[in-house]
Amino acid sequence: MIKKLSIFACLFSFLVAFPTLAQSTGRTLTLPEAAEHSAVIALGSAIDPKTGSVVEGFMFVDYQNENAKSGNARSNQPSGNSCYAFLAKGAKWKTVEPWLVNPTNSRGLDQTFVFNNTQTDIAKWNVSAGVTILGTGSSTSDTLAVDTTSPDGSNEVYFADVSTQGVIAVTTVWGIFSGPTFNRRLVEWDMVIDDTDFDWSSSGEAGKMDFENIITHELGHAAGMGHPSDSCPEETMFRFADNGETKKRTLNTGDIAGIQTLY
Repeated sequence: MIKKLSIFACLFSFLVAFPTLAQSTGRTLTLPEAAEHSAVIALGSAIDPKTGSVVEGFMFVDYQNENAKSGNARSNQPSGNSCYAFLAKGAKWKTVEPWLVNPTNSRGLDQTFVFNNTQTDIAKWNVSAGVTILGTGSSTSDTLAVDTTSPDGSNEVYFADVSTQGVIAVTTVWGIFSGPTFNRRLVEWDMVIDDTDFDWSSSGEAGKMDFENIITHELGHAAGMGHPSDSCPEETMFRFADNGETKKRTLNTGDIAGIQTLY
């Protein structure tokens, strides 16, 4: 049963300006009513089809304003002044997997750009870590789906209408987040980008969400990163974003230190 997360990440909402409405791609992701405005939602336990291991799923929901409830979620942020945090200490990728993106969207983003830029944003995390975290991708016109009950062995990115008003993007991550640190790992990620409530740009236009800015942040979650404290506003993984913002495109010192520490 889906329930609110009480441990692991300190993940809140994005801060953005008012969106412009448009016709969607016809896809809808419905968030559980009980979890409305929760920044992190537990999806329960399931069997990973690739390894046969029991894994847990978590949905990281990024909102328009400061409307997300942190609940009792705690950050896995190292002590001291480190501007980085993890989903859970030691929870990282131990195998390199491919991913799929359906670049169809209702906001006029060039589909080739969506695919190529997603690859570019993944490369930022890989290069900074000094290892390959997320693998190579493929573009598809197939219908993709975020996995909210169990992993299906595929990592997927697509545009859709997220039913809860004000959600910019949702990333789900399945893995082992508890128990001995050496046994923790990530096994799957999916991402949904809302193109109904928000307009999107490839060039940092005012009044629009910058694709690269947001996707670089979301991919940080897919790689195992959480939100640092609010005293670290220059980091890609900082919990707020705004229309026209582009600073998250470039990983900052805290982001780099964090991904290198995790991997």
